[in-house]
Amino acid sequence: MRQIRLTKDTIQGILDDLLKRSPNNYTNYMDTVQEIIDTVREKKDQALFDYTMQFDRADIGPDNFLVTEDEIREAYEQVDEKLVSVIRKAKENIRAYHEKQRRYSWFDTTEKGTMLGQKVMPLRRVGVYVPGGKAVYPSSVLMNILPARVAGVEEIIMTTPPMADGRVYPATLVAAKEAGVDRIYKVGGAQAIAALAYGTETVPRVDKIVGPGNIFVAMAKKAVYGYVGIDSIAGPSEILVLADETADPVYVAADLLSQAEHDQLASAILVTTSEKLAEQVAEQVEKFTARLSRKEILEQSLENYGYILIADNMEDAIDVTNQIASEHLELVTKDPFETMTKIRNAGAIFLGPYSSEPLGDYFAGPNHVLPTNGTARFFSPLGVDDFIKKSSVISYSKEALREVAEDIIYFAEAEQLTAHANSIRVRFEEQ
Repeated sequence: MRQIRLTKDTIQGILDDLLKRSPNNYTNYMDTVQEIIDTVREKKDQALFDYTMQFDRADIGPDNFLVTEDEIREAYEQVDEKLVSVIRKAKENIRAYHEKQRRYSWFDTTEKGTMLGQKVMPLRRVGVYVPGGKAVYPSSVLMNILPARVAGVEEIIMTTPPMADGRVYPATLVAAKEAGVDRIYKVGGAQAIAALAYGTETVPRVDKIVGPGNIFVAMAKKAVYGYVGIDSIAGPSEILVLADETADPVYVAADLLSQAEHDQLASAILVTTSEKLAEQVAEQVEKFTARLSRKEILEQSLENYGYILIADNMEDAIDVTNQIASEHLELVTKDPFETMTKIRNAGAIFLGPYSSEPLGDYFAGPNHVLPTNGTARFFSPLGVDDFIKKSSVISYSKEALREVAEDIIYFAEAEQLTAHANSIRVRFEEQ
């Protein structure tokens, strides 16, 4: 990992470097993605079957497109009972956390005859994309489906690419069943996003699409946004550890590598006020990397986007932490709770030496679908709010409207919208 003394010039260079990882920079994929979307809109199910054969080498057709209850039962038989037990424990933690995010309709009335309110409704149908291939993450299945279920979404449709033999990874099916999915279709890639957005003979059109995926999935979500809702255009994973001299270098190094192992574009950054800690962490990173199973990915990730930033003081360290706005932020300082009060931008914040990032990935309960590439400045973690919509409610009696009619008419005419003004005026003219 590169050790860099923190200055205005060095931080700007790092910020520019990190932004190169954004999916928005991969516009060269858009022509291919748009062609896939257009083909699915035209040929519907048949396009999905053709693309699944082309990209996944799986023979999928009308008879085996939808995952059956028999396949789900078989998946339970293939998954270790201990993993099923852990999935269920994690499910309860995730469900309980998201229950606290639930919103309710409200209405306020006055004696003058006015009623104002907000009607909160769950989305009717949501699509959840689940990656296949090398990325098999039952934890992500739970994180995407459970908030939708807590929100009260009527129907949750999942798509995931099959293996070459036409089956779906057993752990993926178990997690989906435990979370409460309604239907699972064997299709992945940009073609799955197109099917969810526009519908086919078999796949119903949804109101919103959530879930991680490769660059083709990310670009497809960007292309269909506006026709349907999406969660975000997710970029590569990232972690930032903000630490002082009290931090344990072994813990810090281990946590940095927990994200660096995702892929070559993952980012792992230590911001510290301690030169001694910086040296110790660098040594521990080398030791861990040499013996961990994903050594090549770790080495490339750290070479590309691994940094140890040394700040002159904690104020500067916190400032750069807020500028980077990391997906995962660990605070390993003498008083992490006090430090947290100065943090403005982060996807998820982990406090203290025993709140390691994987705790949030798998088990604690808060969602691990988080804003990346600095978007924590304006985005939040996936949650119940992503699966509801709100309608404003307005009711005035005649007398209540009479009291404000002149103000509304004056305002409308000031904007030269005379039909607006007339809509109010006619209610008080003699017929």
